[in-house]
Amino acid sequence: MTSAGPLSDVLVVDLSRALAGPQASMMLGDLGARVIKVEAKGHGDDTRGWGPPFVGPDDDRQSTYFLSANRNKESIALDLKAEDDRALLLELVDRADVLVENFRTGVLDRLRLGFELLQQRNPRLVVLSVTGFGHDGPESGRAGYDQIAQGEAGLMSLTGSGPEDPQRVGVPIADLLAGMYGAYGVVAALHERERTGVGTVVRTSLLAATVGVHAFQGTRWTVAGEVGHAQGNHHPSITPYGLFHCRDGSVQISVGSEGLWKRFCAGFDVDPETPGLATNPERVANRTQAIELVEQVFADWDAEPLLARLAEVGIPAGKVRTIDEVYEWDQTASQGLLVGVDHAVLGPLTLPGPPLRFFEADGNEVTRTSHTAPPVLDQHGESVRDWLASS
Repeated sequence: MTSAGPLSDVLVVDLSRALAGPQASMMLGDLGARVIKVEAKGHGDDTRGWGPPFVGPDDDRQSTYFLSANRNKESIALDLKAEDDRALLLELVDRADVLVENFRTGVLDRLRLGFELLQQRNPRLVVLSVTGFGHDGPESGRAGYDQIAQGEAGLMSLTGSGPEDPQRVGVPIADLLAGMYGAYGVVAALHERERTGVGTVVRTSLLAATVGVHAFQGTRWTVAGEVGHAQGNHHPSITPYGLFHCRDGSVQISVGSEGLWKRFCAGFDVDPETPGLATNPERVANRTQAIELVEQVFADWDAEPLLARLAEVGIPAGKVRTIDEVYEWDQTASQGLLVGVDHAVLGPLTLPGPPLRFFEADGNEVTRTSHTAPPVLDQHGESVRDWLASS
């Protein structure tokens, strides 16, 4: 059994572009919401031009970047400075449950589409507004770009081989997190609307979303007064926990308790009371010694039999897969993380799928399994206009 999705009665008008806003609206679309993406005439969302790679015929190349964040949406192209198109947008607002925007602060007001006007027209409207550094405060006017936000929000200082080697995360994580927090806020606001009868404005930013995932590195500073720094592929508070070399490659292990340490030692003929390594605080203090010991143990093992031995001993472990290996892995497919769609230009495509699944109490899965391809520019302009005219 499949489902149309828990948000199948929700209409989202998506004015956002690039990634944070489109990520949020795609998540809502994955949950069944009808998402109408409003794009600029002529060129559309900025990410339609982000590449390579581009795919498709030479006269109609499609950006794989755009494809990553716009499944389950319709596209209509409007010029928001033109009165006719602005009027059409307001008709959409009148019918919408949610509006998503990620303009710089003040742009909606200049377009005569400020929050006050939107909610006067539709008091039940939930507005998601995403900025780079927040809607107020001394730096509220700054434009938001992912890598800049990763640096400004401290994430790059925690990522890399060491303190002198700050690195960006390999995906635009600040944008993605802002989208995820935004979708989470929208769902909460829709729930609240059931009680109050009125919508609200949900605000987040790349800065807020990135600070929001500092986790133990945040309290490490705010409570303990310690500043975390990048230290490569090893955990700052647990040892051994990280990437270790073996004869033909590497494996990752997580020895996250003293019980696991004793299992590890028993399984690989290591003395658990080795001076300086008997407890986790000692192992963290003597991390170099602990890493050297583990890699000495692993030096005569190839990766695959080593992983099998770790599983036998009961030590959480894994390999570092390349992206192609992840999508060819049967476990990935089993979790619904690949979806088939039919694109207007490219034909049948396989896309990364939504990360949520839904089940009834009896274990019957009711996850939505039918998805639509990211739209070409203005693909649904005529059908949206016809719907507005008839509704």
